[in-house]
Amino acid sequence: MRKDLAVAVAVTGILAAVALSSRAEDNPAALAKALPEASVSLDQGLKASEREGKPISGKFELEDGALQLSVYTMKAGEFSEVIVDHKTGTIKKAEKITDADDLKNAKEQSQAMAQAKASLEKAVANTAKANSGYRAVSAMPTLDAGKPVAHITLMKGDQVKKVTEKLE
Repeated sequence: MRKDLAVAVAVTGILAAVALSSRAEDNPAALAKALPEASVSLDQGLKASEREGKPISGKFELEDGALQLSVYTMKAGEFSEVIVDHKTGTIKKAEKITDADDLKNAKEQSQAMAQAKASLEKAVANTAKANSGYRAVSAMPTLDAGKPVAHITLMKGDQVKKVTEKLE
């Protein structure tokens, strides 16, 4: 009986964590409210993560209701999620990606970045510079008709703008 209760509590906790971490993408207003806490830009976070490997994607997100800057990196065929402190730009932690969906996304992103001539950091910085008043909140590379591009999401307050930047 106690074992069943422990399993039920664990499953409920995992489901709650998944729901909380995915809400930021579904609720840009919550992300917009938390974003002023960050003194580090997305391109600075991508640069900071290079210590753990080549950055292949990055985003600000809400995890358990708290803002965090998450960067996927690749090094020697291994993928990691690097959490960059959004206030100082230092690495808080780096963990190997093991979740099947996250691993699938990382592999697809790495394929796009393998063909890219421009770094993701540079693409984000150029996009932010070209969109005055907006802040880059996510950068996800992909192949579009065989060509590497980055889908960059920008925010200004609670306004959301999506831009596609070529990576060649």
